[in-house]
Amino acid sequence: MTEQDDRLLVEMAVRNWIILIVLVVCSLFWRSLPVTMGVLAGGVLVIINYRWLSRSLFKVLGNPNTATEKGFKRSYLFRLLFIACAIYLLLVRGGVHPLALVVGLSVVVINLMITTVKRLY
Repeated sequence: MTEQDDRLLVEMAVRNWIILIVLVVCSLFWRSLPVTMGVLAGGVLVIINYRWLSRSLFKVLGNPNTATEKGFKRSYLFRLLFIACAIYLLLVRGGVHPLALVVGLSVVVINLMITTVKRLY
């Protein structure tokens, strides 16, 4: 990867947290703890997932052999199971608002849209 690609990944990682902070501050206007906690939990969960995927991809692309590919597949399934269980627990036991959780989970999508528009213009 080039230095520009590395810089882009760092910018996106920082922008994920900035977008999450903005969304959490906006959720404070509802004055509802389940809404704010839903946005915060969803955002943190998706940022952890994004970072985990990034590390897994760097490993498999840096050393493309059969063992690394199998490890990536196991990591992918484990990560998917972890995210599914976390979302289930947040909704059932955590008492977060479902729509707020969806808003929090969209942090990376919003960041990708911003990055795409920024790179186009």
